[in-house]
Amino acid sequence: MLNQIIKRFVFLFFLFLLVIGALFLSLITGPVSISVQDLINPDQKTFTIIYSIRLPRIVLALSAGASLSLAGVILQTLFRNPLVEPYTLGLSGGASLGVALNLLAGLNHTIGSLSFPLTGFAGAFMVILFLYAVSLKRGMMRLQGLLLTGVMISFISSSLIMLIMALSRIEGLHGIIYWMMGSLDENVWPLIGISVFISFSSLLYLLFNSLSLNALMLGYEEAHHLGINVDALKKRLFFLACLLTGITVSITGIIGFVGLVVPHIVRSLSGPDHRFLIPGSFLAGGGFLLLADTVARTIITPVELPVGVVTGITGGSLFIYILLKKSG
Repeated sequence: MLNQIIKRFVFLFFLFLLVIGALFLSLITGPVSISVQDLINPDQKTFTIIYSIRLPRIVLALSAGASLSLAGVILQTLFRNPLVEPYTLGLSGGASLGVALNLLAGLNHTIGSLSFPLTGFAGAFMVILFLYAVSLKRGMMRLQGLLLTGVMISFISSSLIMLIMALSRIEGLHGIIYWMMGSLDENVWPLIGISVFISFSSLLYLLFNSLSLNALMLGYEEAHHLGINVDALKKRLFFLACLLTGITVSITGIIGFVGLVVPHIVRSLSGPDHRFLIPGSFLAGGGFLLLADTVARTIITPVELPVGVVTGITGGSLFIYILLKKSG
């Protein structure tokens, strides 16, 4: 038992070093390479590149990847299914639809950039309310019904977004398309600060409730017998997953597979204990998205790929490999 705990702490430390390495690589890599000496003693040009262009992307990548990964941990725990993620449940679709309506109505021009997290969260929250309304029977939520309904909501949201794109003017259409592919090209510090605050606050809340999450994995009846108010806990967790997904999607666009692949891999390496799964997914999600963004910025320089393309190809391929290896 002690050896397992030591191994898990070593694994967390390894993930922390991975994040530090990804951060350093992202700072020095790009269309303009920066040497270690210039990083330590930057001139005016290097200082502008680091603090005005690359540092905001790094902070947003770490917080967004961590948030999506934590949302995946929550949903996979609630459903006790490693294939559940925010997109599967329809949360990403609802958040993206809210932001698309924002762009169509021009609220970002009248209210400001802070309208994005508001409309993204509102879209995801409306999905949660709808799922809760249609799946509430006999005083309890049927999770399998929620899952099937969420998949349908994802398809409906995608269709509505395409309808909005068809009705949009050319300049609005370009903004929606670029946002849908996922991008970390955001240097508005208030939006980045919201993402960082939500991710760290959620991390602390989940760590505080990690034992309750462990109990949920045993089954809802067993958790109830252990003195846990299961229905109240599920509602809080659904709300938190909605908040994490809505805020992240509204700022970065749709970035797939982070909430699916990262918690799945961390769980297979560190075990199902949420005391280690939660911080492990937090670190791995941020590091994975930061590395993916570094690849997106540099693989075909000077052209920059949407980070959602890189995570989709990498995460999808990795997940197929895991499934084939387990089948073998």
